[in-house]
Amino acid sequence: MSESTAITHAVTLAELMIVAASEAWRDNGELLASGITTIPRLGASLAKLTHSPELLMTDSEAYLVSEPVPLGPRGDYQPKIEGYLPFERVFECVWGGRRHAMIGPTQIDRWGQTNLSAVGDYAKPKSAVLGVRGLPGNSLCHANSFFVPNHGPRVFVSGEVDMVSGVGYNPARWQPGMRRDDIDLRLIVTDLCVMDFEGPGHAVRVRSLHPGVSFEQVQAATGFPLIAAPNLGTTPLPSAEQLAIIRRLDPHNLRGSVLRDNPPAVRQAAERAA
Repeated sequence: MSESTAITHAVTLAELMIVAASEAWRDNGELLASGITTIPRLGASLAKLTHSPELLMTDSEAYLVSEPVPLGPRGDYQPKIEGYLPFERVFECVWGGRRHAMIGPTQIDRWGQTNLSAVGDYAKPKSAVLGVRGLPGNSLCHANSFFVPNHGPRVFVSGEVDMVSGVGYNPARWQPGMRRDDIDLRLIVTDLCVMDFEGPGHAVRVRSLHPGVSFEQVQAATGFPLIAAPNLGTTPLPSAEQLAIIRRLDPHNLRGSVLRDNPPAVRQAAERAA
């Protein structure tokens, strides 16, 4: 069995998504890369250790580090601290636009508006989530990408999100004279595909399909019409080097618990195995 064939059979969907997420930070320059939750954090870490060494990373506590800190129990590992980064300095990065965060909203609509607060009627919601947190300011001040581990119409809703926590491109929400040029939505990484907002009028486009997934499957799982990018292709599998980095950064395989059963990245292989 060749090395490439062995990699194809060994790669999990979580690992494919980590590599896809890392691309959100390519060519960002020297800014704070904030991956919120396991896969986005590993994606940001992979970006710094491969194609974007200029990114700023934290230990998720109070310090800047020169290399990403592994997830879970660290054993003898000591973070390589290179600077102090209290909340005050984080906010300076946020307000100055020197941050790119990847978050996991509860709902996303066709305009890129996000909901992290409540599902259903806000006066009497079906479920309460985290609250708006920092999304109103973050979505206005710096670049944002999204991570969705379960691509479906409950997340990608048919109309507007139930509660607008994060600002998007919906023209009905903007009054005449308001500046809209600060909105900077980049990628959406899901368990089916990678999408962006580069269609006409910032329409959501499918940028790449994960191996074994069709555009029709993605559209059926989305509550609003999608556009296929002109160069629509297949999401690349991790290289041997990328896999080694991911497994070093996540020695306890926390990534495997993010997706249900964490299936193989190449879905045809999973179907044949069944």
